[in-house]
Amino acid sequence: MIQRLIPYPILSACIFSMWVLLTGFSPGHILLASVIAILVSRTMLALLPEKPALKLGWAIPKLAYYVALDIIQSNILTARIILFGKKDREADFVLMPVQLRSPYALATLSIILTATPGTLWIQHDPSRHMILIHMLDLTQKEAWVAMMKDRYEPLLMEIFE
Repeated sequence: MIQRLIPYPILSACIFSMWVLLTGFSPGHILLASVIAILVSRTMLALLPEKPALKLGWAIPKLAYYVALDIIQSNILTARIILFGKKDREADFVLMPVQLRSPYALATLSIILTATPGTLWIQHDPSRHMILIHMLDLTQKEAWVAMMKDRYEPLLMEIFE
């Protein structure tokens, strides 16, 4: 009965929690959050998303550690560029091949790239298995691309593929 009413309970719980945390703990907001969470969960039935093949293990905390470390480091480097300027800085687009095929792995990589200051996921070309990224500072392009290929891709493949 509950499964038919709320087909995606984790999604519903996340939507409910975020709504209440962002708007407040009044009875009206709790009721509205409940209705929206149930409606969104029911709407997902029409989209028929494939179930992710998530493999639990050490890859998830390791990926979280690397992402947190890289975001902190990138925040510092980006702040230096913005606050103090950098004469030899060159911003540009980078086309990078990816081995990832899982849409969930690609979505996770796009979130990681977009959350990291100084980088932005622009486009994915599934026919050529390439992603287009904008980078604020290309002076470390090779090191950054190597880090992506050596650090993030294997972990995402271990988790999702």
